[in-house]
Amino acid sequence: MNLYYYKNAEPALEKILSRRAEFDPRLQKEVAAIVREVRDKGDEALVKFARKFDKIAMTPDQIRVRPEYLRECLDKVDPALMRIIKEAHENIRRFHQYEVEETWLKNFPDGVKLGQKITPLDRVGVYVPGGEGFYPSSLLMNVIPAKLAKVREIYVITPPGRFKETPLLGAVCAFLGVNGVFLAGGAQAIAALAFGTETVPKVDKVVGPGRIQVALAKREVYGYVDIDLIAGPSEICVLADARAEPDWVALDLLSQAEHGSGLEAIVLVTDSQAFAEKVAEHVYANLTYAPNRERIERTLETYGAFIVVDDLVQGAEVVNSIAPEHLEIIVRDPAAVLSKIRHAGAIFVGPYSSEPVGDYWAGTNHVLPTGGSARFFSPLGVYDFYKRSSLIYYSKEAIVRHARKIADFAEAEKFPFHGKAVLKRVEDLKKRAREK
Repeated sequence: MNLYYYKNAEPALEKILSRRAEFDPRLQKEVAAIVREVRDKGDEALVKFARKFDKIAMTPDQIRVRPEYLRECLDKVDPALMRIIKEAHENIRRFHQYEVEETWLKNFPDGVKLGQKITPLDRVGVYVPGGEGFYPSSLLMNVIPAKLAKVREIYVITPPGRFKETPLLGAVCAFLGVNGVFLAGGAQAIAALAFGTETVPKVDKVVGPGRIQVALAKREVYGYVDIDLIAGPSEICVLADARAEPDWVALDLLSQAEHGSGLEAIVLVTDSQAFAEKVAEHVYANLTYAPNRERIERTLETYGAFIVVDDLVQGAEVVNSIAPEHLEIIVRDPAAVLSKIRHAGAIFVGPYSSEPVGDYWAGTNHVLPTGGSARFFSPLGVYDFYKRSSLIYYSKEAIVRHARKIADFAEAEKFPFHGKAVLKRVEDLKKRAREK
């Protein structure tokens, strides 16, 4: 880990903020070509790419997983693990139910009614990666808010290679009651959801994490469908004073460093150099027997920073400049510090609110903005699965009162028919009144 004082920490912060997954410029063209081919050739392209990338020979009728197989998976999973998953599901559902929105309509002067119509999306596609492991927690975090929003149809798509090896995925899909599971991975899966194929339904929004090909494919299809966000490498920032437990903080930092991309940002901000040094000792002590020690050490050396500030107000400034995905506040007076935090994806307050609590159990969503985008993005929630339509009911009294002003405004913008559209109504109303 690298130790910095506030006055000379700017280069380290800039390095953290500017980090991103580097890729060959040719990769974007390759992804774009895959997306086009799936759009044009549908199932034929999915079968081709399964053979090319997953080394699996498939036929079009194998793209959709049989519902009976999903139910069979429930019998293959450890019942104790399923009980844990079901309890986590209830925690997530209980939290997200407070995000549910309803259509509203309010009365305004002159008999005017204005409001907003809340409409769930019709179809959502959830991508589940098939790399080093399947993460049922992410499936829960994506599906539960969509269900609470009352999305009509929710589909899961995942690479074919690991699906049969991972009955847990089928079991969780069966438990959640998704409307269908399809086998395709990478950019081709995102394209299939965005444009539809003979087998895969076209959806309105694509959510779920994935590698760089998935992120690039999301960029390609955005506009044809909505997406959740372009997720980057994970990051954690701990804002702590000398009263915090250094070994606890060290493990929290390591919990993000072990994600494995090599681009994770690991930051400690503290007003005590002695505390920072103690945390560093515990970090490397815990790494002694870690199976992925070298990889984590490279991450810590590249994007790890312990920043010593003059006080916690200054520490909050550092946090806001990073806008971290995960922020832990472990100080004597967390409420005072919290009031100064403006940018963070999820904020864990107090010594017992370890970051993994949010990943798995508390119920808040762990699909969070990364790479500084917490300055303008929010965690995934029920609100991401709605459309909002404005409701306008204008009365006769209101149009008579305001038509002239509307017309004058329209004339100023060189749209005469806008003005005539409202003035004609008033003219006809006055004419009818005279004729009575």
